[in-house]
Amino acid sequence: MNSPSREDPGAPAPIGAAPDRASTPLPPTFGLSADPATTALDGGRVLMGGSPLRLLRVSSRASALIDRWKAGAPVGDRKGEPVLARRLVSAGVFLPLPGSPVFGPDDVTAVIPVRDRPGQLRRLLSTLEVKRRLVVDDASSDPALTRAIAEDAGAGVIALPANLGPSAARNAGLAQADTPLVAFIDSDCVPEDGWLEPLLAHFNDPLVAAVAPRILPVEVNAPTSLTRYEAVRSSLDRGDAPGLVRPMSRIPYVPSAALLVRREAVPDALFDPRLRGGEDVDLVWRLVQAGWDVRYEPGATVRHDGPTRAGAWLGRRAFYGTTAGPLARRHPRSLAPLHTSWCTAAVWVLALARKPLPAAGALAVSIAVLARRLDGLVDEPVKVAGQIAGGGTARSALPALSGLTRAWSPALVLALCWRKTRPAAMLALLAPAAGDWLAARRALDPVRYAALHVADDVAYGSGVWLGCLRARTVAPLLPRIELRTRLWSTRSLQSQLGGRKDR
Repeated sequence: MNSPSREDPGAPAPIGAAPDRASTPLPPTFGLSADPATTALDGGRVLMGGSPLRLLRVSSRASALIDRWKAGAPVGDRKGEPVLARRLVSAGVFLPLPGSPVFGPDDVTAVIPVRDRPGQLRRLLSTLEVKRRLVVDDASSDPALTRAIAEDAGAGVIALPANLGPSAARNAGLAQADTPLVAFIDSDCVPEDGWLEPLLAHFNDPLVAAVAPRILPVEVNAPTSLTRYEAVRSSLDRGDAPGLVRPMSRIPYVPSAALLVRREAVPDALFDPRLRGGEDVDLVWRLVQAGWDVRYEPGATVRHDGPTRAGAWLGRRAFYGTTAGPLARRHPRSLAPLHTSWCTAAVWVLALARKPLPAAGALAVSIAVLARRLDGLVDEPVKVAGQIAGGGTARSALPALSGLTRAWSPALVLALCWRKTRPAAMLALLAPAAGDWLAARRALDPVRYAALHVADDVAYGSGVWLGCLRARTVAPLLPRIELRTRLWSTRSLQSQLGGRKDR
């Protein structure tokens, strides 16, 4: 579905405004669970988590209520409690547990963009547990065959007059959907049994505009080195931990290969048809900017056919990289390969330069600056600042190197040609591969895994450079260094429950 367009569809309509977050409490039937990344500090009186990082100081009453929620009690409808639950969920420090969905499969229209792929389309329609289905034929070479497959399965057909791309095809289907929810699902996907219900449940929350399942590669009978690598490092797989989807966060985007959206939250032209790639990233970020929540739910799984040959796989990775440039023109502050504070960056640079004493001094300055900001929020600001700055600097070093390596991999490959720069370039290329191999439970031996990892990074990075050249921007290549420590703090949560302030 990526051949050149013969038309220039216009920009999508603006996303509709979300309900006011401050006056939209979390539904009382919801449960809550602490996000795995949330840490309790200062004797449990301060919660640190979310993305961007936040500190929440809780009163004794709020702490008791949170303990009750952790034990499995519902949010409830007593004064202030749903509002407090909303703040915890919006901050990303707690995860919502919505329970039984209000909506059902009959409230969903599935929109399936397709160009050719008759066998995959037939497979999808035979497994899709949604009765209302719209197949949007984006100028297939045999439109009669596409129509026959769709009609045999009881699906409606929308035939586009020319190949307009997946975004325009999805928009055409959305315009014809009249159900409360719309599921976009590509023809090369296979939903697993029970995939829909976990997604539907999140729409009990009126602030949720879209929910995405986990997308894993289709299992193959005779796995190769490439398919084993893809099984643990697919670019469409957002991992096994649920959470909010936001720019520059742990889950910065979700793919549109399978995505469930709330119809009333979106205009008829939802995706930007001018984008032939990255339209899913752009959509998610526009929804978030409009005040909506987008959630990732790995409890629902959809399988996806990916490339099984090295050439096609590298080409797909490079294509994904080319989307960074156009996206950076639309979202200029969200595509940096690294986002950190100057203190943390200074510690890393000095450590790599083999200057341990200056590096320790920079870390001490970072702790002192942070402790000053924490004074009055926590009882032991220096101790808590040490936990945040020291632990955070160490934990984020490898992910930071991985992001920079991926973006700058073409230059690193070039640096291998010179003896003086070869050791540093090899370290930069291989260190992220080694870290990922350890986390991937050794799906492959380290040599093959590292080779595929480096090839993956170089293909993607080459695409990034090409996309930047076409879009005339270098934003996806430049790290974003903040002058202040990247930490958002809040006032005491006691005000959400009433009563005296407990310090």
